[in-house]
Amino acid sequence: METSENENKYFRAKDKVEAIKKFYTSLMSYIFFVGFLAAINYWTDEWSYPWFLWAAFGWGIGLVFHAFKVFDLNPLFGRNWEERKIKEYMQEDEKQQKRWK
Repeated sequence: METSENENKYFRAKDKVEAIKKFYTSLMSYIFFVGFLAAINYWTDEWSYPWFLWAAFGWGIGLVFHAFKVFDLNPLFGRNWEERKIKEYMQEDEKQQKRWK
């Protein structure tokens, strides 16, 4: 049983590292492309209208939500809320099963 639990921990940790890696890849893409759009904006009209900020703002909102998910920054439910709830419901189900036996 312990080996299975260790394997589960390993796979959860591996998934977490993969999610963090994807977030940082997205962040680097964001910085590169927003910088590229800012350069195009400057070269075309010298920022008389900084339109690149619309793209930066929209993509930035998505990036913030991605960070919330990856780093467990959920201000409404707190850290590991989902996992605690799953365990709670599993324990309730176990109690129900024992009652019926």
